[in-house]
Order: sequence, then structure tokens, then C-alpha cells
Amino acid sequence: MSAQVRVAATARLHLGFLDMNGGLGRKFGGLGLSLDGPATRLTLTKAPANSVSGPEAARGAQLLEKAQTALVPQARHALTIHDAIPAHSGFGSGTQLALAVAAALRRLEDLDHDPAADAALMSRGARSGLGAGLFATGGVVVDGGRGPLTRTPPVIARAEFPPDWRILVIRDPADVGLHGADEKEAFVALPPSRPEESGELCRLVLMQALPALAETDLAAFGAAVARIQEIVGDYFAPRQGGRRFASAKVENAVARLMREGATGGGQTSWGPTGFAFVESETAALAILARVEAEARASGLEITAHKGLNRGARIDAVYADIA
Repeated sequence: MSAQVRVAATARLHLGFLDMNGGLGRKFGGLGLSLDGPATRLTLTKAPANSVSGPEAARGAQLLEKAQTALVPQARHALTIHDAIPAHSGFGSGTQLALAVAAALRRLEDLDHDPAADAALMSRGARSGLGAGLFATGGVVVDGGRGPLTRTPPVIARAEFPPDWRILVIRDPADVGLHGADEKEAFVALPPSRPEESGELCRLVLMQALPALAETDLAAFGAAVARIQEIVGDYFAPRQGGRRFASAKVENAVARLMREGATGGGQTSWGPTGFAFVESETAALAILARVEAEARASGLEITAHKGLNRGARIDAVYADIA
């Protein structure tokens, strides 16, 4: 029996939905990838009463109670959140925290690991299966959208993110993306996309982005992501002040990265975080040296990341047996 369980779950980028039309009986779908940071790190132990401490403690307390009610109704635990992915920044923070809490509880109580089921029981994945898929496996995944019988949108493809490539991430710590009731209202208010747009998005993923990953072709991958972002950005623009990006500052910073030689620039989810891709650590550091001072002057943070080709870390620490 484990004395405590430690979980580390990292941020993800949502590169775009695939089908906002739904004419084939499924809606949404998406392309996403795991980053090597920022991360949510937590520890769970058994306790006589529930206690939660650390960043996002209030949210963590709700999630712990929800997981306990579904999995081990009589048990109580102490949850310590050491680090938390920034909330409402397009990193999938809520899903990763929810899945981390549920995974820790399962391991501590000797239950089977099941991120897809946890996404459903924790009320995550209403529109996207990327969070659960990336929590399980990391890398780059495609989810197949939501149909009439779907609990958690299924992962239908996975690829390794090339280890030499880097992702430049642009974040505005003072801003947040659309979330909560406003996000739900936006999805209700937006009309279905045109079938030809969904067709192009699916073709870009299947016939350009995924093959480019398999052949380590950054130019082709970047071109696919850039076009996906154009289509998706135009669709969501009415809810983003008429722009493809939620933040004009981030949009300008992404454009600067593209002028400096990066590719595939865009916004993750509702933003305001942006991203772009480069071919190596050397290229990333060179671009950062040229743009970092300007970004800081605008209140932005620009960091370089690797893709993470594994799922969340779930480590059990066992008590000594006398």
C-alpha cells in the first residue's frame, strides 16, 4: 500500500479544433501537444479528514471531493499542490489538475489507472479529449470529437514530437482567456462552420501535420499549423474582438517571432498564450536573445520548451514495513 503518491502533469497546447460543423455526427475534434512545462505537481496521502494546501487549493478541494465521491466515498486525504499550471491561459490547467488528483487517488487506493474515465467523472473533456490523451501519453495527439454516445472524445492518432524542435511560448501573465460561463456561451452563440472548412482542417492534420512529424519536416508542420490557426482563428474571431488572437500584444509578439524565422505561429485554445516553432535549441536561444527585451517591455514572457513525449508522472512512495 502506498504511503503517498506524487503526480506531475504538464501543460498542453491546443492547436485547433477540426470540425465545428458536426454534419457527420461528431463535433470538435482537435490537435494538441504536450510541453515540458509549466507543470502541476501534487502529493496525496491518506488522512483522517480532507485538507488541501498550495496554489489552486480551493479548486483542488472541489476536485478531490468529486473524485472521492466517485471512487472511494468513505476515504479522506491530504492534498498538497506544490505547483500549478497558470489558469485560463490556454494550457489546459483545469483538466490537468483534475486528472492529476484523480490519478493520485486511484494509485493511492490501488484502483486501475484510467485517464479517459477520469475526464468524464471529473466533468472534463466536454469538447476536447486532448487533455486526457496527453495526460496519458504525451506527444502530439488527435482526438476524434464528440458523438452522441461519447463520454470522453477518443484519441485517434498519436505522434512523437521531434526531440530537437523547440516551442516558443508567449504568455501575458496579466491576462486570461475566455473561460467558465463566458466560454460556454461563446460555443452556443457561434454558428456551425462550413463543411469545406472542416474538410480542410482534417486534411491539414491527416495529410500534412502528422506526416511532417513522422518525417521531421518542420516547414511542412509549421505551414499546416499556421493554416489551421488561420481557419480556426477566423471562426472564433467574433468572440475575440474580431481578431484571430485574444490578445493584440501576443499577436504582435507571435508575428515578430515569425519574422525572426519561427514557423507555425498561433494561439492555444482561447489564449491569451501564443506559440511558434523552431528547429533547434540553438535557434530558440538566438531568437530569444533578439526578442526577449522587447517582450518584457510589453509585459510578456517568452520561454522555450521541448515537446514532452510521455504522459504524466505518477510515483508511489511506500511506507517502510517493520
